[in-house]
Amino acid sequence: MAGVSSESLTAALAALEAKLPTASLQLAKELFGILGTVDSSAGLRRALTDPSRNGDEKSALVKQLIGGKVSAEAVEITSGLAGSRWASARDIGDALETLAASVVIAVAENKSAASASGLSGLEALENDLFAFNQTVESSHEIQRALSEPQASPAAKIALAEKLVPGASAEAKVLIGQAVSQPRGLRVTRLVGRFAELAAQRQQRWIATVSVTRPLTATQTSRLQAALDELYGRELKINSTVDPALIGGIRVQVGDEVVDASVLARLGQLQRQLA
Repeated sequence: MAGVSSESLTAALAALEAKLPTASLQLAKELFGILGTVDSSAGLRRALTDPSRNGDEKSALVKQLIGGKVSAEAVEITSGLAGSRWASARDIGDALETLAASVVIAVAENKSAASASGLSGLEALENDLFAFNQTVESSHEIQRALSEPQASPAAKIALAEKLVPGASAEAKVLIGQAVSQPRGLRVTRLVGRFAELAAQRQQRWIATVSVTRPLTATQTSRLQAALDELYGRELKINSTVDPALIGGIRVQVGDEVVDASVLARLGQLQRQLA
């Protein structure tokens, strides 16, 4: 996904972020269900991505189709997507799939964050998804069964759950979606994509700290407390030594970078002089 579609997805994910602290698996299931409806109708996809129609008109169409059938949150998310611009008819479905998976991933994150670090829930989810893929890839018979066009989605989901009986409810939702609605991909490829989204979410809980010399235990403790207070969650600190910084410190959490190194300040000075 690139260009205008990528921009629309980025905006949708930013809007979704406010809903994730209280997200539920039910919301994710509703979004996946709406995705099935969108995928089943080429005419609907064209109507929702037609550049000649304004966003309000397309949003109204979504509300007319699914209003009262799913939660208000699901309607709001989907109508927001419809009101955005998309480069191709398939892109809106890909975006809806990403948003639904992001909700599932946030549920796993929130469940563990209530008692410890959200990182543990995300790692557990990723492990469950990898375990499923390893099991499938080790058996040609299982691969054939999951790709059998005559088998019902329910039968494929039942088989998938038998392969990972100890998996979390969140992992089972994502695996069930992949085997019942792979959308033209191999099941393991789609599950791998969901695992990649979980891995990206993990970066919110990891602070990569670059310094010119190793931190002392006291410095690490102070930095931990400061970062935890700043981000409102208990981060995992990965510290690396980079003499090229000359002095100071550089911290990256997800996409956010705080660069207080001498090298960064010299770079700023050079730009000002230029």
